[in-house]
Amino acid sequence: MGQAITDYVKFLADARDAVYRLDCDQNTAGQLEALEEEQERELETAGRAVTDAVNQTVKKRLEEISSSYDKEIAKGQERLKKARAKREKAKSRGMKERIAEETSELREHNRDLKVQMRTLFQKERVPSFCNSTFYYALYYPGGLKEIMLFLLTLTVCFLAVPCGVYFFLLPERQMWYLAAVYFLDVLLFGGLYVLVGNKTRLRHQDALKRGRAIRNTLRSNQKKIKVITHTIQRDGNEDIYDLEKYDDEIACVEQELSEITSKKKDALNTFENVTKNIITDEIIASHKARLDSLKDALDGTSRALRELEGSIKQQNIRITDTFGPYLGKEFLEPDRLSELSRLIQGGSASNITEAIEVYKESRQAQQRV
Repeated sequence: MGQAITDYVKFLADARDAVYRLDCDQNTAGQLEALEEEQERELETAGRAVTDAVNQTVKKRLEEISSSYDKEIAKGQERLKKARAKREKAKSRGMKERIAEETSELREHNRDLKVQMRTLFQKERVPSFCNSTFYYALYYPGGLKEIMLFLLTLTVCFLAVPCGVYFFLLPERQMWYLAAVYFLDVLLFGGLYVLVGNKTRLRHQDALKRGRAIRNTLRSNQKKIKVITHTIQRDGNEDIYDLEKYDDEIACVEQELSEITSKKKDALNTFENVTKNIITDEIIASHKARLDSLKDALDGTSRALRELEGSIKQQNIRITDTFGPYLGKEFLEPDRLSELSRLIQGGSASNITEAIEVYKESRQAQQRV
């Protein structure tokens, strides 16, 4: 319950001091709030810096570990590639030697047959061009290859050549032109064919037939060589090629690669589960003093701000309860309280209510002027 005011000047002075002190504390609280926000940002920035340092260091160390093992793995893979290449080369060399050995008699027989062929033709004075696949394909065809060559020759001489002349060389296209071209074509190529045949087949028929038989034997031997070659190439048995040392080398390199891969996995697991935590603790420990200092400063500022806010709350309650009922919120300002005190001290008013009325009238008069 409020008490009667006996000393208005003292009452107004107490009110002015209380309001002034409240204003000062509120300004200080505002400064503390700004300081608290700044310290929070600084602490957050420092914390992020520590986290970034941890992440960068962990990432770098992890990459270094992976890179070191990857280099060794790459070297092992290169050794494995070379070992397999050497094995394949040795196998290929062994197959060639095996093919050469198993076909040596047939090849020797072919060489003898070719010598017989040359000797026969020289002895019988057969022209050298007769000892060719093309000649035998035209006059003594034997086998699919020579028959196809004979048909191809006929196609070129009696179809491609006349059609080419008729369609591309003659200025006009008339049927008698085509007939004339075919007549000349048959006369030229047919006559050449008959002429060569008469000069060779009639004179050296026995030698050419013997040559045909020799060529048939050569073709038969060549087919046998191909069969033997394909059989050896498809043979899955590699024991005869003495590849054990290459297989041992490959197995050794593969074992080394497996061990390196396993060690890499263990090293990464150890880093992830143990070393990473140690590195993190070390980095955090190196920044602990600064972080603790920032946190302590923030805690001190927060604590001071909370205490000051409590004091401001009590001052507001006291001012509201003690001075508010007599002065109202409008006059709870230091300048206006001083003006009210001056009016009472100067005799313009005898109490607070009269002083407020005089103050308002004075203000209104000033505004009218």
